[in-house]
Amino acid sequence: MIRILIADDEEKIRTVVREYGRINNYDVYEAGDGEEAIRMVESDHFDLVILDIMMPNLDGFTACRLIKQKQDVPVIMLSARTEEYDKLLGFELGIDDYVTKPFSPKELMARIKVILERHKVRPSESVVFKGLEVNESAHVVKVDGKEARLTNKEFELLVYFLKNRNIALTRSRILNEVWGYKFYGDERTVDTHVKMLRQSIDPYGEYITTVRGVGYKFNED
Repeated sequence: MIRILIADDEEKIRTVVREYGRINNYDVYEAGDGEEAIRMVESDHFDLVILDIMMPNLDGFTACRLIKQKQDVPVIMLSARTEEYDKLLGFELGIDDYVTKPFSPKELMARIKVILERHKVRPSESVVFKGLEVNESAHVVKVDGKEARLTNKEFELLVYFLKNRNIALTRSRILNEVWGYKFYGDERTVDTHVKMLRQSIDPYGEYITTVRGVGYKFNED
C-alpha cells in the first residue's frame, strides 16, 4: 500500500487527508509539526510527504530540506499563503507541487496520483519499523535482519497493528478486522495472540502496549 505522511498542525486538515487517502487506498500517517515529521521519516519509509509551511517548532521549508537529506521522497507543500516567493523557495528545495489552502480534497488526491505516477511509485511490499520488517506478499517477518516464525494469525495481527500505529484499538475491533465478522470467539483470544506476538517479535513486542479499559495500541514512542 502507498504510504503517505501528512504534517500539519491543523487536525482537521490531517483528518480530511487521512479519510480521502483511505478512500483512494493510501495508508496515511500524521504528524502535528515539522519535528515530528522528521522523526517519523528517520524511523520509517514513506512514498510521499505532504507538508504545511506554517507549523510550530519547525516550519515546512526547513522540514522539507531535512527530509530530502534523509529520503528521496516526493513532497507536496500546503500553505494558506499565495506569495510567489514561497512557491519559488519550495520548488528550489525540490518540492513536486504547491497547493494553496483552502483546497479541494479530490483535487489533492488527483495531484498525488500524478506525482506518484511520475515517480513510478508502486505499493511497497514491505512495512518497516526500526529493525522490524514485514513483507506482506512473501509473508515474511524479519527482526533485526533475522527471519521470525509467526503463525498466520500473529502475522495478520502484526500487519494490522503496523498499519494502525498510535491508534487505540478495541479488542472487538481487532476481532472484526483480523478474525472477521463471523468470528464468535471470546475477546480473550486477542489477549492470547497479542502475548504470543510480543514474544515472537521481541524486542519490538514492547511497542504493542495495553490500553487499559480499551484494548491495544502499537505505540511508536
